[in-house]
Amino acid sequence: MSGWGKYVVAALLVAVVTHLVIVFATPNVLMNIAQQRLGNGRYNAWRLGERVTQNSRAIVRPSPDFAYSACPYDLGNGPVRIHVTPWRDYWSLSLYANNSDNYFVLDDREAQNGADILLVRAGTALPDHETATIVQSPSQRGIALIRRLAPTPDSYAAAAQVSRGDVCTTAR
Repeated sequence: MSGWGKYVVAALLVAVVTHLVIVFATPNVLMNIAQQRLGNGRYNAWRLGERVTQNSRAIVRPSPDFAYSACPYDLGNGPVRIHVTPWRDYWSLSLYANNSDNYFVLDDREAQNGADILLVRAGTALPDHETATIVQSPSQRGIALIRRLAPTPDSYAAAAQVSRGDVCTTAR
């Protein structure tokens, strides 16, 4: 190999390694930032976001028609119980892994009476005699997100009232 050839190979190798690190690290870094912003540093507790305005940016491109509740979760101390109180209009529950993958979605069409979920780490033993729907998370940490259709100030206030019945807590 010529004198400059080894530098080209080294530069290409550095470029490939840098690219791979960025591609695999970026989703985790961004989710960690989102967990901090959405939960104010807390895990396993719902936090209802403020009504969305043109200045809102806690969630990327939030819709002003929805009331958002977020629960950054951490399965480090065991399973997390998630309860979603039913809502009169459209609602959905989405679960996101620490790499930003959306791995579970449930909405009002599938669960008219709300939802009861027991979130466990994938690969752990599943509890016996559990009445809640068991969902396996691919990561220890992630984000649960409830969206409730609430396009007016009055419907947002009603959604905020309903959200008080939501639960996101370490199961004991």
